[in-house]
Amino acid sequence: MGISIRKRKTATTDIDLSDIKPLPLWFFGFEGVMGAAYDLTKAWDDAWMVLIAIALVNVVVGATVLRRRVRLMRAMLKNAHTRKIAIGLLALRVGLHLVLAALGAPVTSVAGHLTVAVLMGATTVTLLWFNQRVTFRALRLA
Repeated sequence: MGISIRKRKTATTDIDLSDIKPLPLWFFGFEGVMGAAYDLTKAWDDAWMVLIAIALVNVVVGATVLRRRVRLMRAMLKNAHTRKIAIGLLALRVGLHLVLAALGAPVTSVAGHLTVAVLMGATTVTLLWFNQRVTFRALRLA
């Protein structure tokens, strides 16, 4: 009995990445609003309707204006760093609410929820933009 070991040849091709442009900062604003969604719905009962409309606009913009960057968006969504950011943002939100409640200052007012919403939205936009910037630097595209 002979044991056959096959060597798999992998063809490495040089892919020209120079034409890939980063997602614009305003695009991350959609994700920032979604990052603030929980507190927005707590501050305003009908916010869910606006959030659904913004999500639909996000889909339309992604499918039309940024169509050439769909692969980049998908790659960012599949990226482990992006998942860590999403989990970290969720932990930040839960942790912030738990710590404030433990300190006897739970977020119950409209102003409090709006403040946390702004904080979460800004943090989401900043982290996603930074993740994209690091990715582009790693690929030597920036």
